[in-house]
Amino acid sequence: MNRFIEKYTDHEFDLIVIGGGITGASVAYEAASRGMDVALVEKSDFGSATSAATSKMIHGGLRYLSTYEFALVRESLKERRVLMNIAPNFIHPAPFLFSSYAKDKVSFKQMKLGMIIYEALSFDKNWIWDKSKTMPSYKSLDNKATKQLFPNALTEDLIGGQLYYDCSSHSPERFTLSFIKSAVKYGASVANYTEVEDFIVEPKGRKKKIIKGVKVKDKISGETKDLKGKLVINCAGPWADIVLDKVKKEHSSQELRRSEGIHFIIKKVVGDTTFSGYSKSGRHFFLFPYRNHTLVGTTDKEYIGKPNDYKVTREAIEDLIVEVNSAFGNKDKIKYEDILHAYGGLRPLVEDQTEESYKSSRKYEITGEKKNGISGLITVEGGKFTTSRMLAEKAINKALRILKYPKRKSISESTQLYGCEIKNISDFIFEKKKKYSEYNPDNIEYLAKSYGTEIDSIMTIAANNKELKQILNKDGELLAQVQFAIRNEMAITLTDIIMRRTGVGLLGNPGMDTIVKIAEYAAKELNWNKAKMKAEIQKINNRLTIPI
Repeated sequence: MNRFIEKYTDHEFDLIVIGGGITGASVAYEAASRGMDVALVEKSDFGSATSAATSKMIHGGLRYLSTYEFALVRESLKERRVLMNIAPNFIHPAPFLFSSYAKDKVSFKQMKLGMIIYEALSFDKNWIWDKSKTMPSYKSLDNKATKQLFPNALTEDLIGGQLYYDCSSHSPERFTLSFIKSAVKYGASVANYTEVEDFIVEPKGRKKKIIKGVKVKDKISGETKDLKGKLVINCAGPWADIVLDKVKKEHSSQELRRSEGIHFIIKKVVGDTTFSGYSKSGRHFFLFPYRNHTLVGTTDKEYIGKPNDYKVTREAIEDLIVEVNSAFGNKDKIKYEDILHAYGGLRPLVEDQTEESYKSSRKYEITGEKKNGISGLITVEGGKFTTSRMLAEKAINKALRILKYPKRKSISESTQLYGCEIKNISDFIFEKKKKYSEYNPDNIEYLAKSYGTEIDSIMTIAANNKELKQILNKDGELLAQVQFAIRNEMAITLTDIIMRRTGVGLLGNPGMDTIVKIAEYAAKELNWNKAKMKAEIQKINNRLTIPI
């Protein structure tokens, strides 16, 4: 992949997508795969904001049953199945245990009824291409069975739990990138570190405006260019209203609400099953097995302020610790010093009628701007990883109608993503372990899930250069991945490499030796001088520092 903005001159695109998170990436892929001429611009790196602050799950939205949003649950369950089909190396069935205590706001009987409905709504869960991914039906567990599965679960007032299956997302960062790569495969032009500064507007009458493109700044070169397009889709997530203000100017977009969601990683392992339940205050929480560690989440608190100013605070982390400790752990409670890594992000919320952001669902909206006298602009708000493909399909249906283009059938439900062209993931992993038998089998499995069919490119790089065969962490990630990220995946900064092209930084700071090793090789590839390399190291260290 190459940053098209560096060579862009005066071409007019059918569609310009603003935002390179999972929503923008899905929209660009959907449009390009239907034959549209698409450009995507992202002000930072692909998947670096909200899409990097996930719970690493693809789920059907069990909690939306409590608000009777059956259509949303059904759509999510259907899309969960679709993603298992089109991204078999990323999306995998995973067991979850939802605990029930006597004082929970949702009783054991209500949870059991909910699971029956959930099961019914997921009637097609095993209509999958890869039969190695069969998902079992749920089971109701009593007090004794729950304690056997989770010895550290609180025993007082424990009634039991519901054991069921949803899906885990092996690497949301690379999953997002696979949508970007798929868009490029079908001809999309993409560029990270390209920020929209304004809109190209053609007045029509006294009050009407027609969008003809966007003014963008290449943050790498510093150049500003006019990017021409027949239609613009705003997929800026928590920044969507700020983007709209650039064209409205005299108007103020106050409709978008934002919620903060944080997670943290601890070394303690809960087991192979996710434990979830309600804290004493009634908040949902979970402990999710992740790379021989435990991912703890999440908060859903309304955020007031500018999204560019957002950062994870000690207060937010401590609040989450208190919530989880109120409902899990006997003598072995989570302590602040247990935390290896904390991360967070802002989620865009559509609704404004609820008192707490947690009660807002992950519904999405696709709106035109004619009501404001603006034509040529669509805004997509809300949504989540699970329904991103369906959201994109609907957005492009709308775009084709606006542009008066012929109807073009979507192929995204029936076509595997770039690098994910795998019939049976179990057989694929077995074959790669056999092919690369000199490596630890668990490490090959990790790389096979991370790269899919592109694993051979990584291993070839390592085989041809002894230096690049160096192992960077316990998961077996290689220095070869750094070269691949820079030459093939548009990685520009050290943070891009450590946090999104690889998983080296996703369990916390890997240590200065590892960071310097990666930085020194990146410096050679990207022609950094010593001052630039030092600055990049400082940035990643700051990113990985837990709030004091």
